[in-house]
Amino acid sequence: MGESLVIQETRATRKQWDVEFTSHPEEVAMLRRVVALRLAAWGLPELVDTARLCVSELVSNVLTHVGIGTPGLLVVSVNGADLRIEVHDPDTRALPAVVLADADAEGGRGMTLVDALADRWGVQLHEHHKVTWCELATGAAPPGDSTGHPSVTRAEALLDLYATLRPPKCSYESGPGRVGRMVAEESAIDAITDFLRWFRAHGCDVEEALDRAQTRYDAEPDGVGGGWSRASSA
Repeated sequence: MGESLVIQETRATRKQWDVEFTSHPEEVAMLRRVVALRLAAWGLPELVDTARLCVSELVSNVLTHVGIGTPGLLVVSVNGADLRIEVHDPDTRALPAVVLADADAEGGRGMTLVDALADRWGVQLHEHHKVTWCELATGAAPPGDSTGHPSVTRAEALLDLYATLRPPKCSYESGPGRVGRMVAEESAIDAITDFLRWFRAHGCDVEEALDRAQTRYDAEPDGVGGGWSRASSA
């Protein structure tokens, strides 16, 4: 009974966890071990093997392309239904990429493996450092999850199509399956902008259309509507 309560409390308090490291081959094995322990404590043993591989490749990428002795930061967190793994390093020029390595090549498969294992991955560039990240689905829906709502399903299908008709300007975003989250957000903004232009081109009242859309959104009975307000979000 006591052990079960501890496990439930641990799963409910999956606070972001991070550890600094210096890129050396022996550090890779250490980081693999501590990530495995962290995920076990969080009640995510089914993700241990995949997460350890992703950590190995992301950290090894720093070791290989930035250099031995490079200071780095590993950050692990749970965002909604996803486990997020980030590796921070100070080099904004050496950008990771998927490379089709020869069958007998000893290296070059790092990000290709991450691309195959993760649900999505990408790179965020900052002024003095970059963040290479990947996300793994935990299989659990977050509280108040509404991703299965018909409206959300229709929107995802439209965004997948829209991204092919008008590729967004986002860079450094990749991942198998559906378009990455950042790309989808950019596509959604493009789609909203185009629809507003369509309303105006056909002599419709844009403000009235937005008000009607907000009214329908707020009236959703199952929590999909979030009380969004154009005034409060401006």
